[in-house]
This record gives sequence, structure tokens and C-alpha cells, in this order.
Amino acid sequence: MAKKTTKKKASKKKGGETLIVGSKVKATIKANGCMTSGELLEALNDAVHALIADACNRAQSNKRSTVRAHDL
Repeated sequence: MAKKTTKKKASKKKGGETLIVGSKVKATIKANGCMTSGELLEALNDAVHALIADACNRAQSNKRSTVRAHDL
């Protein structure tokens, strides 16, 4: 029997690697009585990447290499 080959979808993400757990996000939204659109998770991931980048920039501008909660 021939081995099945699977094609991976090309990633169009701006933010890079996925940092959020999609199932947890969807479950939280559902628990609040709402539905999740198909593009929400990608937008949320992009927002998380931007938030982290801003926090890193703030820490570096304060001459620190440790990102702290108040950098958010």
C-alpha cells in the first residue's frame, strides 16, 4: 500500500508562530455566549505578537533584558 502524502497549508500569518491555544480561546468565547469567527484566532495571535514586541521594546528602552508585567 502506498504511503499517503499530506500537503501542509501555506502559512499567511504576519505574527509568526502561533502563541495562543485556539481551542481554549474558542471555549472561553462560547462560555460567554458568543461564537468565534474564522479570522479571530489569527488576529488575536497577531495582537499577542505585537503586545510582546512592545513589551520587549519598553524593557530594552529602560536598559533591562527582563520583560516584566508592567511592560505590558
